[in-house]
Formats: sequence, C-alpha cells, structure tokens
Amino acid sequence: MNPRILITGASGFIGSFIVEEALNRGFETWAAVRKSSSREFLKDERIHFIELNLSSEEQLKQQLKGIQFDYVVHAAGVTKCLHKEDFFRINTEGTKNLVRALLDLQMPLKRFVYISSLSIMGAIREEQPYREIRERDKAQPNTAYGKSKLEAEQWLNSLNEKLLPYVILRPTGVYGPRERDYFMIAKSIKAHTDFAVGFKQQDITFVYVTDVVQAVFLALEKGETGRCYFLSDGEVYQSSTFSDLIRKELGNPWWIRITAPLWLLRIITFCGEYIGHMTGKVTALNNDKYNIMKQRNWRCDINPTRQELGYEPKVKLEEGVRKSIAWYKKNKWL
Repeated sequence: MNPRILITGASGFIGSFIVEEALNRGFETWAAVRKSSSREFLKDERIHFIELNLSSEEQLKQQLKGIQFDYVVHAAGVTKCLHKEDFFRINTEGTKNLVRALLDLQMPLKRFVYISSLSIMGAIREEQPYREIRERDKAQPNTAYGKSKLEAEQWLNSLNEKLLPYVILRPTGVYGPRERDYFMIAKSIKAHTDFAVGFKQQDITFVYVTDVVQAVFLALEKGETGRCYFLSDGEVYQSSTFSDLIRKELGNPWWIRITAPLWLLRIITFCGEYIGHMTGKVTALNNDKYNIMKQRNWRCDINPTRQELGYEPKVKLEEGVRKSIAWYKKNKWL
C-alpha cells in the first residue's frame, strides 16, 4: 500500500502545493479542509477530502476515527486575525487539539511536520552589524502571530518524542503562485506606487513555495525528531530588491517609490486596526503588520537544514519573482 498522508490547511497557499507534491510522490493523499474552504487548487480526483474541526479535540477524534495515517503535515493556521486571541485559538489550540486527537487514537505516525514561522524569533538583537538568527538564539516574538506559533512549538517540545515524532519547519517569507499578500505589492507597483517603511537598512529573506515543499518531504524522510529547521533561499536581500524585480517583470512601468517613517506607519496601522474592529473585517494594516515592517533583521541560518536534511534551495528570488508574475498574468490576477 502507498503511504497515507494527512495535510491540514490543504486549501491554503502552501498546503495546496504540498498536496500536489504528495500526489506526485505516490502518497495516498488526504486533504483536510473546512466546509467553507475553496477547492480551487485541489481539483485532482485522487485527493481524499476530510473535514476537520481543529477547535474541538472530541470532534477531531470522531472525524479521524478509523483512518490510519503514516504522516501528517500540519500547515493549517492564520496569519491575519481581527482579534489577537484568535491567533492562539487557531494556531496554538488548534495544534494541541489535533495532536491530542492523534495521540488518543494511537495513530502510528512516522513523522508529524509542523509548519511554524521565522516570526517566532521576533525582533531579536537588531543592532548592527546584523547577524544570522540561529536556533540557539532566544525567541522574542513581537507579533501575536509569532507568539501563537511559538506557543505551539513550546507545547510540542513538552511532549515525549517517542509519542509524537515531530519536526518543526520555520520558513521566512514564503512567496510564489497563488500567494496573495506579496501579490498586493505587485498590484501596487502595476498601479505605479511602491511603498517602503523605515530609513535604516533592512535585511530580509525569502523562500519560494516549492522549496518549502521540498523541505517538508525531506523532513518527513529524514528530519530528526524534535528538531527545528529554518527555511530561506540562502540569500539576504535589501527591502527594495523584491520591488525592483517585480517592476522588471511588469515591464518597468513608471512608479513613485514612497518611503515612510515608522511613526507614520504606526498611525496608519493603529487606524487600520481600529477600523477593522469597527467594521468586523480583517485588514492587512494592523498592529502585527507594523511590527513586521518595523523589524530590520530577517536573516536566518539554514546551514543545519542543509546538513541534516540535505535541503538545497532551488529557486532564488529573481527566478521566483519571474515565475510568480508569469502565473499572476496567466491567471488574470494582473
């Protein structure tokens, strides 16, 4: 029998690519979705769909009962929420509920891969010269999102590794086809405006979505239980590089590049969060966004990932932006 894999967050940006790769590798692939989830990128007839309620351990046990999985990739989560507590309800408690259900059902897992985030490190030692963020550095998340992911990690670390053979992946900014947040930058540049924040040097990192997928399957195959691995393309960029590459792929339209001081961003995001609470609509201009854009050091050390997993990024930023913009154009997003 082919190995059976469960992928949560399967309808999401990263999750949908993990589903495709699992099918390509011959896994019996189960995609965990909600009733309201879009299945736009889950059209392959070989996919087995399963609805999971991550907010209820008891419901999860009922939904998973009678199915044995060899592997689980937990990619479900939220990056934007109207209320801070929702990050913890979904990202932290949802992870706990899923794992407890798997343990109660005595699921014979070979690996459980948790997709965390570089955001768990937060604003760690921003002084110049900037240095790599390594796993031994103390995490200091400065966003509700980062804190919720860190709490999930810490809870996993509290478990007996013999009970749950888990591996944690911490990607930096993930981009590529189907992604919507970085897409907004491309949309803005097409409309002749580029927006940056802060006047101090900002070192940022990226990872193309298929390289995240590569790391997921390497972790399933050879990841050491209890280990955490950072993911990037191995390079460090300046904040303007991404915009410059997008503009090039759009045919170099005329533009106005606006660099705003941090205090102005603080006012904008404060107002954005207030309006979001008043209207009940999640906005990208929120307190978490301020802390993310304020941060100057997004470096991370992927040498352990290379050495232990055999991970080697295949797509650098220039190629990744070219592929992404081509997809956005082909699919009429741009």
